[in-house]
Amino acid sequence: MSLIDFTKTPVTEIYGSNSFSNAVMKERLPKNVFREVLAVQEGEKELTLAIAEVVAAVMRDWAIEKGATHYTHLFQPLTGLTAEKHDAFIAPTGDGKVLMEFSGKELIKGEPDASSFPSGGLRATFEARGYTAWDVTSPAFLKQDPTGTTLCIPTAFISYYGQALDKKVPLLKSIDALSKQAVRVLRTLGNETTKRVVTTVGPEQEYFLIDREYYDKRPDLMLTGRTIFGALPAKGQELEDHYFGAIKERVAAFMRELNTELWKVGIPAKTQHNEVAPNQFEIAPIFLNATAAVDSNQLVMETLRSVARRHGMECLLHEKPFAGVNGSGKHNNWSMATDDGINLFEPGENPESNARFLLFAAAVVEAVDRYALLIRGSVATSGNDHRLGANEAPPAIVSIFFGGPLTEIFDNIAEGKSGAKTESGGTIKIGVSSLPSLPKDVSDRNRTSPFAFTGNKFEFRMVGSSQSIATPNTYLNTAVAQVLSEFAAKLEKASNKNEAVQAIIRESYAKHKRVVFNGNGYTGEWVLEAERRGLPNVKNAVDALSVLTLSETISLFENHNVFTKEELESRYHIYLEKYSKQINIEAGVTIELARRRIFPAAIAYAAGLAGSASTLAAIGAVSAAPEKRARRIAEICSELYDDTSKLETVLSEAQETADSLAQAKAYLEKVRPAMETVRAKVDALEKITAKEAWPFPGYEELLFKL
Repeated sequence: MSLIDFTKTPVTEIYGSNSFSNAVMKERLPKNVFREVLAVQEGEKELTLAIAEVVAAVMRDWAIEKGATHYTHLFQPLTGLTAEKHDAFIAPTGDGKVLMEFSGKELIKGEPDASSFPSGGLRATFEARGYTAWDVTSPAFLKQDPTGTTLCIPTAFISYYGQALDKKVPLLKSIDALSKQAVRVLRTLGNETTKRVVTTVGPEQEYFLIDREYYDKRPDLMLTGRTIFGALPAKGQELEDHYFGAIKERVAAFMRELNTELWKVGIPAKTQHNEVAPNQFEIAPIFLNATAAVDSNQLVMETLRSVARRHGMECLLHEKPFAGVNGSGKHNNWSMATDDGINLFEPGENPESNARFLLFAAAVVEAVDRYALLIRGSVATSGNDHRLGANEAPPAIVSIFFGGPLTEIFDNIAEGKSGAKTESGGTIKIGVSSLPSLPKDVSDRNRTSPFAFTGNKFEFRMVGSSQSIATPNTYLNTAVAQVLSEFAAKLEKASNKNEAVQAIIRESYAKHKRVVFNGNGYTGEWVLEAERRGLPNVKNAVDALSVLTLSETISLFENHNVFTKEELESRYHIYLEKYSKQINIEAGVTIELARRRIFPAAIAYAAGLAGSASTLAAIGAVSAAPEKRARRIAEICSELYDDTSKLETVLSEAQETADSLAQAKAYLEKVRPAMETVRAKVDALEKITAKEAWPFPGYEELLFKL
């Protein structure tokens, strides 16, 4: 698509031009209808069909004016991707012509065939009916590409019997749960104006770009998203010269179009830069409400891929596309704000706001410690198994970084100290009425921490780059809601609120401070220290997912009406099955490439070397080097053949395992190690085979040529 000349068309004119935002609705809807829609967004009213009819008519006209011919309900099934079914606006009139129609009923509800989406046993395969329901908290938008324009309506996706078949429904429920409990706490602190608390999210998205020419020659990248094989080049990321370096012209052109496409649909893409690994980059938006942020991030990933292809590149979103260099994450910047503009994690300018900040921060500490297994389970994928704990990714141990000054404040409170000096120079007294103003930046940033407080938000860095952020935020919201409900119950019974707040902060932090760690999370010493503290270190997705089967997990989600037991069980089996399927594909690609591409190429090269050695000997120019190399290649090829046969055997055994957990463990404990053994042989062969004889582009081309 053609680039916009911002000297002639300013960003302010194109921003949101393809988003049916509140600003557009305010301009186009009757005032009373717009007020009704706002009330629905705030959870104060339910959407009526009469209001939906008016909105649908205006939305249709707006979309058609911009060239739309179809509309789709956009939803997020448990595949982790975005799904859509397109319907035309046309309605035949009976005389060979059509009208362009879109009703309130069509806006509110769609009915896609749900039979082929994963349900984890919630429903029989032959039960096909599913419903999509308009999510009024996330704006509709226009998706434009060279084939046309489509109106996209963010929706939730449920079964005929009302069970959640997607990631949006539990997220919405968790937001409501957190809001309810947070408002309870605020009421006890004297706040009578806040009606609702929303979670806001700003997901930083990391990704790799590679030349499309090289991508097309790597079947492993095309089929699995990562390089199954690949020897490291002489230069990797060790010079740290790519991080925040000057952006290459070709990449800058891609980023310019990417920003334009995102700005059109109202996604506030703000920051872009080179990341640590060669050809790795990051884009970060400004905070949005959680539902809009989830939908926007799904669209960001889709737009990254489509724009990259228009520029002759491929965008890789796998958590670890290249061994030996940084993987890609999605830093989930999470915060809580009231509907009247208070960030609950913003240290305030008076004692009351400081007490509120400390209370809500303490709730997060307790939630992350108590539900560490759940937090870990929220990012459990086969791709993230390659990333966590490797090349600067956070470890699989869940901990919180607070920084020196804030940790000191909490330690003093927990120990009952009064008047202790902090690094910022302020004096902290325990009485709530005498808490001084806290410094705005009460912590540094710690990139090794999986869960770091960064000023007025918490940065959850364990999320994988290809993941939907819906699941991590759903789990986090619910965990914090549970702790806040317990805080609220204590405060509601207390006769002296100041003393009760002090006691809650002191007792909660003293019990759960073990999860606070301000040091280097990459070191082996931290692993030992975490074990001493009793913090879990769940190193693989299969074990991490088991948290969904625990009675305390089921009780947590049922108590807050986020998941039923049946919905959790279904997700557990779906995620295990997805893990097994992913490894199954990777193992199949490993065998296919080793047998049909690498083995023949290496043998042919060895034969050529042996022939050259014979020729040299015949003419008297004796050299043992070609013959030695040919012999070494032959030896590795023999080992490769045997190792590939062993992989085939364990893969077949895993495929025949019926139980989902046993199968996933077979892929984890037998298939993946066998794949790594094959990889070691292939990478060794690559290092001693002439470049022109190797059947694929290597890491040098993939990481350094754009």
